[in-house]
Parts: sequence; structure tokens; C-alpha cells
Amino acid sequence: MKKTDLYKNERLKVVAQMKHAAGAKSGLGTAPAVDRKEQRRLDAERGLVPFAVKIPAELAARLRDLATERQVSLNDLVDELLRKALD
Repeated sequence: MKKTDLYKNERLKVVAQMKHAAGAKSGLGTAPAVDRKEQRRLDAERGLVPFAVKIPAELAARLRDLATERQVSLNDLVDELLRKALD
């Protein structure tokens, strides 16, 4: 088995565990999900604008994994990384 296959299998295991853990949580004590229109309004209030880019799938996966590891939103992580890179 290739090294990349091992990483892929490991990631699939982690994703499955995360999905299982998310399904096991009850809805009690969690904030209700915000619909898209409401989320756009909240983002606009925070001064956020949509900024779509195309990046390789591997990089997107690394960003999602890092955001999960740090327990921050993907938006906050990208904001932090871009600010560090531009300063």
C-alpha cells in the first residue's frame, strides 16, 4: 500500500468517527442552525464579503483538518493565515 493510500485511509477513518460523534450528540443545548439568508446578513454585519477561490482538494482538506484541530471556523482560520502571509 502506498503512503498516500495510508493517509487517505486514516483521514477516512477520522471523518467517519467525526460523523458518528456528530450524530450521537443530542440537539439539546446547541444553537439552532442559521439559514443561508440569515448567515449572509450576519456576515455582512461583521463586515465580511464572499471571496471564492479555487484551490487544490488536498489544500482544502488540510485547511479543514487544521480548523477542526484548532476548533475554529474555516473562515477564522483562513483569515488568520492570510493576515500572517500578507504582513
